[in-house]
Amino acid sequence: MLTDHAKLMHFFSIAKDVTGRKKLQKMIYILQKNHVPFEEKYQFHFYGPYSEELSLRMEELTNLGFVSEEKEEKSNYYQYHYQITADGLEFLHQFDLHMPDFAAKVEQLKTKSSRFLELVATMLYFDDLPRGQVVEKVHAVKPKQNYTQQEISDAWILIDSLQEHG
Repeated sequence: MLTDHAKLMHFFSIAKDVTGRKKLQKMIYILQKNHVPFEEKYQFHFYGPYSEELSLRMEELTNLGFVSEEKEEKSNYYQYHYQITADGLEFLHQFDLHMPDFAAKVEQLKTKSSRFLELVATMLYFDDLPRGQVVEKVHAVKPKQNYTQQEISDAWILIDSLQEHG
């Protein structure tokens, strides 16, 4: 059990900070789909792939004081900022964890908006389909997002880039 927690803390030791629960969900999912051994199970949800396990693990890590969660009030919602704490780093250093080097992938993903990562994660969720059908599926399950052809092209570029550095 603690191995999965340690993997998330390892992610935060690389990412330094992540702003937004949706962005965190999508980053972990995209990394998982690119052979980073995160074990959280995902289901398709309102904002694309979502893991209840990841939400619970994050709650446990914040309750243990290993990850800090700062809640910022925006105009009509709350935004959450996550960072690994000194206690989290200390715990992580005592853990014998074998993870591939995925720092470059994290850096790529951090620069993207949660809206864009939602698109990429949704496309990867349907990666068993031919690319043309993936795009049709995205428009079918996310009609309100109105993703443009440019956004979809950019998403394929990111997906290919992440897989090249796999």
